[in-house]
Amino acid sequence: MTATSTSTNQRTKAVFASWIGTTIEYYDNAAYGVAASLIFAPLFFPSSDPLVGTLLSLASFAVGFIARPVGAVIFGHFGDRIGRKTCLMVTMIMMGVATFAIGVLPTYEQIGIVAPVLLILCRILQGVSVGGEYSGAVLMTVEHSEGNRRGFFGSLVNTGATAGLLLANLVFLPIFALPREQMLDWAWRIPFLLSAVLVVVGYFIRRSVDESPDFADVKERGAVHKLPVLDALRTSGRTIVLVAFGIFAAGVSFTMGSVYSLTYGPTGLGLDNQDMLAVLLPATVVIIICIPLFGQLSDKVGVRPVFLASSASLMVLPFAWFALLDTRHYGLMLLGFMLLFIGYSANYAVVPAYFSQVFPPAVRFSGMAIGFTVGLIGANAFAPSISAYLLSATGGWTAIAFYMSATALVSLIAGIFLKLPEDDKKPSEDPQTVAAA
Repeated sequence: MTATSTSTNQRTKAVFASWIGTTIEYYDNAAYGVAASLIFAPLFFPSSDPLVGTLLSLASFAVGFIARPVGAVIFGHFGDRIGRKTCLMVTMIMMGVATFAIGVLPTYEQIGIVAPVLLILCRILQGVSVGGEYSGAVLMTVEHSEGNRRGFFGSLVNTGATAGLLLANLVFLPIFALPREQMLDWAWRIPFLLSAVLVVVGYFIRRSVDESPDFADVKERGAVHKLPVLDALRTSGRTIVLVAFGIFAAGVSFTMGSVYSLTYGPTGLGLDNQDMLAVLLPATVVIIICIPLFGQLSDKVGVRPVFLASSASLMVLPFAWFALLDTRHYGLMLLGFMLLFIGYSANYAVVPAYFSQVFPPAVRFSGMAIGFTVGLIGANAFAPSISAYLLSATGGWTAIAFYMSATALVSLIAGIFLKLPEDDKKPSEDPQTVAAA
């Protein structure tokens, strides 16, 4: 069986099943990010210094990313041993249980130090499950897609990140409109409890999808590795490192735009949460539109050129973003978010087709999962905390913009060295060609 033998019906199911999983992943992550920025500090990390409480709360956000490599190793191993589909069923259940549990946790005032400990444990469980979720979802889509359409179909999965962000913020919007006492008393729990609905829907959709054709082919040929994680590190270690650095640009720009901006609004601009959300939410529509467009473009010109150009753009766009935010003019602030998100969209759109195809099918889940999740630690995990510190230390946004630009430079350099086979302008060739390389 080959990737091209997948039926249209199965391809559609694979794309939708992967998309909804990514949507849930980013909904859960965005909900935690919003809560960590604006709600969790007084509930779980009380302190006489509000800045200390906020930094501790944002640090708990980072813990989930640190746990992801553990999930990458676990689910990478089983994803390359027993298949993509089974692992994706397990990761979705784990993710739903962890997020729902956050919604029913008692606070520090109720049980003391045990409260933040339980919160962090739930965040770790989220991280472990997500460590295998994204890479598995990407592979199910890319490996079910025809060679010359992998850029486009892979990019569709990544629109789930924006859908999750948009959904999480829409759920929080009416909650922020409530009196602060009600918001901190019970309303903050609603977004986490609603995650259970998404998980149930996603679970039943994923049950109907066939196993990835590429993995089925590896299994049929008796080429399944006994220790795929170790084999991936041994044979593709350099590629894993480059993938980790390659995700920096997209990871930092997305986290800064979707999470840190909600902290920067009140602390750096003197705007309230609803003002920032009123700018952020319309801007996210740009991502939903642009990611598939850049995915289509990558099928014509190659994933690598699109990745390199977008990484270069993200070295400049943070300065424009902050400058436009500083105007405090709605239209100009919206323009700033749109520019940043266009650069992010171009970069993230090609990640599925680009990063998956640099690994042989037999160790592809392990290689991509480890590289991607390790990269997220350096990108998403600490970006809000680092930026909060830089703003406090310097009193302005310039240092933060230079920090974002530096991470984009890292991705650009990684992309220069992370090359596909000679037919780079046809980045979606048959996976056996990639494996042979």
